[in-house]
Amino acid sequence: METPKPEARSLNFIEEIVEEDLRAGRNDRRVHTRFPPEPNGYLHIGHAKSICLNFGLARKYGGLCNLRYDDTNPSKEEQEYVDSIKRDIRWLGFDWADREFYASDYFERLYEWAVKLIEKARAYVCDLSADEVGKYRGTFTEPGKESPWRNRPVAENLDLFRRMRAGEFPDGSRTLRAKIDMASPNINLRDPVLYRILRAHHHRTGDKWCISPMYDFAHGQSDSIERITHSICTLEFEIHRPLYDWFIRELGIYAPRQIEFARLNLSYTVMSKRRLLELVRDAHVRGWDDPRMPTISGLRRRGVTPESIRAFCERVGVAKMDSTIDVDVLEQCVREDLNRRAPRVMAVLRPLRVVIENYPEGRTEELDAVNNPEDPSAGTRRIPFSRELWIEQDDFMENPPKGYFRLAPGAEVRLRYGYFIRCKEAVQDASGRVTGLRCTYDPGTRGGQSPDGRKVKGTIHWVSAPHAIEAEVREYDRLFSVPDPGGEDYRVHLNPKSLQVLTGCRLEPGLASARPGDRFQFERLGYFCVDPDSAPGKPVFNRTVTLRDTWAKVMKRT
Repeated sequence: METPKPEARSLNFIEEIVEEDLRAGRNDRRVHTRFPPEPNGYLHIGHAKSICLNFGLARKYGGLCNLRYDDTNPSKEEQEYVDSIKRDIRWLGFDWADREFYASDYFERLYEWAVKLIEKARAYVCDLSADEVGKYRGTFTEPGKESPWRNRPVAENLDLFRRMRAGEFPDGSRTLRAKIDMASPNINLRDPVLYRILRAHHHRTGDKWCISPMYDFAHGQSDSIERITHSICTLEFEIHRPLYDWFIRELGIYAPRQIEFARLNLSYTVMSKRRLLELVRDAHVRGWDDPRMPTISGLRRRGVTPESIRAFCERVGVAKMDSTIDVDVLEQCVREDLNRRAPRVMAVLRPLRVVIENYPEGRTEELDAVNNPEDPSAGTRRIPFSRELWIEQDDFMENPPKGYFRLAPGAEVRLRYGYFIRCKEAVQDASGRVTGLRCTYDPGTRGGQSPDGRKVKGTIHWVSAPHAIEAEVREYDRLFSVPDPGGEDYRVHLNPKSLQVLTGCRLEPGLASARPGDRFQFERLGYFCVDPDSAPGKPVFNRTVTLRDTWAKVMKRT
């Protein structure tokens, strides 16, 4: 019997538009998209949705996708961000071949188009300050007021604009503005600024330009130059689309089609670049790649796979209305992917020593352990077993409640892949704290099976004390303690338990050869990844995600 093929998902509204354009023969039946980041910060999970959408459309319809940096604000842009963006896109599984472009590549042409608008009396040089421009602009309920310099002669505007480029005027003293409609209900059409005087070193053009085009002026024209067919933007740009189209129409140049979709909002985090920069700058996190950050580099360092991010973006889909996705959807995609690929190992994060008194001193035996029950091809490994073991402190209670099936005085449990052991006695220090257990084992239960059919309900993990390696483990949790940490006081919602550093953890000896980026499931504990901070003999592991969603239970207890 043939396995039924999964049903193809329905088209999202952007795919419907693209397919209609293809059927109608528009753009010579081309599909050419672009991903246009501003190099003023690291990419985050919201950008991943846009990356998957833009590169995914090109891939699905046999088209092309450009990487274009909209680098029009040199005061906030750095080469570090440029490099990180390329690294993140490639890690996600996409490539732009030889189509890496920059808005700064087009500065000369943009300048020429600005001159053309002046010549058409559709742009003018304005002497209002930035604050005055804002006041003259009006409000959403009141029309704006025309600048006193709105009707300067074309020749004077051309002369002033050339002198602006030549550096004759101080920063902020003059702007070039489009002449559209100060009474427009769309505030973006109220004579928007096209150029400002800004002396700031540009990461690519250096000090060549002392005037900078505004994003709204550069963006659409860059799309036109690259002959983009479908300019995919997030919803906040919908109100900018009439301006986008106005520039294209007034200049008489190739017209891409702008389409807006809902940006990705994720619970228990912030997605604003400004706020992410504040978290880094004010040392609330350890950098842009801190595993608590929603940045792609932070997710990568945490151990999240590119496959799980792509699956997450596919699962949340493409919509026209903004919404907030529960972060558990992302975490579940990570679990599903790592469950298939991550080798299983045993690790004890909060060690408690166990001495098996009837096990021969000096003896070590090798036990077989399954590497991944989801992947038979992963095979098995050999793990050492000896008289002295480490188990988790939480796997023992002196006075257990009803329903507790782990170790307690007189109780018996199964050691994973090992033997049945029974607790005889708890060893305590002078303060009464339990420091170790004395136990016995049943030699006939090797592999966790009893020949007499005896059943035990509890199975715990362990590592052999003489063979274990010592490691640091960083338990990461959600960065914020509330689902919506928005608002200017968002930092008051930072989760004080978002990072707990555990030292003296004990791991299987086979993990001594693990390398940064390697991912594992620590049995019963969660998924973990080797951190770049690791050094020979001093491994550091990051918790990627727990085995199941425990957040609701944690919040209920607290």
